[in-house]
Amino acid sequence: MPLYLTESDVQHLLTMEIALTELEQAFKAQAAGDIVNQPRSRIPLPNGSYNLMAAGWHSRGLVGHKSYVATRSGVGFHVMLYSAKGEGLLAILEAGRLGQMRTGAASGVATKYMAKKDASSVGVIGAGFQAKTQLAAVAAVRPISVARVFSRSPEHRESFAREMSDALGLKVLPAVSAEACVDGADVVLTITGSSVPVLGGETLSPGMHINAAGANSWLRRELDTQAVVMADVIATDDKAQAKIECAELMRAVEGGRITWGKVYELGEIVSGRVAGRDSIEQITLFESQGVAMEDLAVAARLYDMARAQRIGTTVPG
Repeated sequence: MPLYLTESDVQHLLTMEIALTELEQAFKAQAAGDIVNQPRSRIPLPNGSYNLMAAGWHSRGLVGHKSYVATRSGVGFHVMLYSAKGEGLLAILEAGRLGQMRTGAASGVATKYMAKKDASSVGVIGAGFQAKTQLAAVAAVRPISVARVFSRSPEHRESFAREMSDALGLKVLPAVSAEACVDGADVVLTITGSSVPVLGGETLSPGMHINAAGANSWLRRELDTQAVVMADVIATDDKAQAKIECAELMRAVEGGRITWGKVYELGEIVSGRVAGRDSIEQITLFESQGVAMEDLAVAARLYDMARAQRIGTTVPG
C-alpha cells in the first residue's frame, strides 16, 4: 500500500545536505538524458489556478508529479511518487516543506558550480518563506561569512536577519535598499513575488553570481533585461519550462538581446559539459523555475528513508 508522509514527516527527514545531494544527482541524470521533465501546466480557476508538473527517472524506475491549487487564500502542495516497474503508487507526500527545501537546494547546486570558489558574501532580496532555504543552501556550498537582506518591510528584513544569523551562525544584516543589499556581494539571491524587476543591471559587478528564484510566470520579473544581458553564463533548471515561464529570459530573447542558444540547462554545467564560469570576473546567472524532476528526486529519497525508519502512514492504494 502507498505511504503517506505529512509535512511533519518531511520536516523530520529532510535536511539541506540531503536536498543538495539529491538535486546534484538529478541534474547529472538530466544531462545524461536519464530524466524526463514535463513543464508545469496551469488550469485557470475563478480564484486562482490548478498547477500540474511531472517527471520520470528512467534508470531508477520512478515517475511522479506535483500538483497544487494556488488561490488567494493559500496553496496546498502534494507529490505523488509512482513505480515505473508495475508497482503503481508508492507514496503521497505533503510538499510545502519539500518544495521550500528543493528550491533552495537548486540555487545551492547552481552556486556550487557557478559562483567564485572563495565567494564569502551574499545579498538576499526578499525575506519570506523561500528566502530562508536560499541562504541556507548557499551557505552550505560556499564559505559565507556575511549576508545582507532587503525587504520592503523593515520588520521583515530585521526579523529575517535575526533568525538566520542564529540559524546559520553568520552575520546577517538588514539593508535599507536593494542597491545597498547587493553592493559588493559575491552571490545575489532574488526571491520575491514582485511583478517588476528588483535587480537592475546597473547594480551588478564583476564576479557576481545571481540566483533568480522568485519568478516562475511570464507575468513576473525580478531582473531587468540589462542584468540578463550582462551575464556571461546563463543557466536554468529546464529550458523548455523557461521558454514558457521565465519572463526575464523571454523578454531578453524577444528583444533580440540574447538567444536561447546562450541559455544552458544546469545539468550541462553540473555534468561538466559546459563551464559554470571561466574567470573570477564573469557574471553568472541561474534562472530557477522550480521543476518536477527536483520534486521527484527529493521525494524518492524521502520515500526510501521513511520506509527504512518506519515513518509515515500506509493508505489504501
